[in-house]
Amino acid sequence: MTVVDAHQHFWNLRTGSYPWLTPESGPIFRTFEPEELIPQLAAAGVERTVLVQSMDSYADTDAMLAQAAAHDFIGAVVGWVPLDRPEEAARALERYRRQPKFAGIRHLIHDEPDPDWVVRDEVIEGLRLLAGLELPFDVVAVLPRHLEHVPVLAERVPGLRMVIDHLAKPPIAEQGWEPWASLLARAAECPGVYAKVSGLNTAAAAGWTGEDLRPYVEHAVELFGPGRLMFGSDWPVALLAGDYERVWRETRVALSGLGDIERAMVLGGTATHFYRMREASS
Repeated sequence: MTVVDAHQHFWNLRTGSYPWLTPESGPIFRTFEPEELIPQLAAAGVERTVLVQSMDSYADTDAMLAQAAAHDFIGAVVGWVPLDRPEEAARALERYRRQPKFAGIRHLIHDEPDPDWVVRDEVIEGLRLLAGLELPFDVVAVLPRHLEHVPVLAERVPGLRMVIDHLAKPPIAEQGWEPWASLLARAAECPGVYAKVSGLNTAAAAGWTGEDLRPYVEHAVELFGPGRLMFGSDWPVALLAGDYERVWRETRVALSGLGDIERAMVLGGTATHFYRMREASS
């Protein structure tokens, strides 16, 4: 089974605008492009990736699609369209769907001043466009409020497939549990909702290991099952608390309770199915 990193980013500070990236971002306040990631993927045995948007802009999406066209290891691109402007979104989706690796949409909802942005009527209309086109939606759930919205979206937009990024950032550093655990359980009750075992190192305390992640990962496995979970590195954001090799190694430690077939689902099978990846070019 193909090994897939279901969540990674690229950005170029010379050619793109990423206002959330500032000098205070430390080691990630620089340009990251495919050539830097390729040897790290090879060392880990990761064969394909899902390239995910880093900014709510057409420029970012266009740059990712160009990178995907140039590199076989990028199996899918999760881009952006203005979901709160449904007519414009429909035109953009029609354009992007011509790209073979265009596979989904994300919006940085945690940067919106309104914590209820994603359930506004106009956004719901935009999400219904995705459901109609069978395109999934990556959910950025940073606040508990964001996670609360997932079952609401499942009810209001039937047929919309969703994946919760970074397991909705569980409170690992403080060894907390609620309300995260119960809210994730509620979201998992919706059969079209998946989740990413990604971005957990930056939610953990300094010196974190796979054992620190394990209770949260095992809770997710119990709720979703391996068929609705997928591994992601969240590189290069991961550099804020480690590196690619460490995230890869320790995530496998956190998943060590799974059998070989189940672990292979989380490490590639689920993402391949969810994002409907095509075979890599020879």
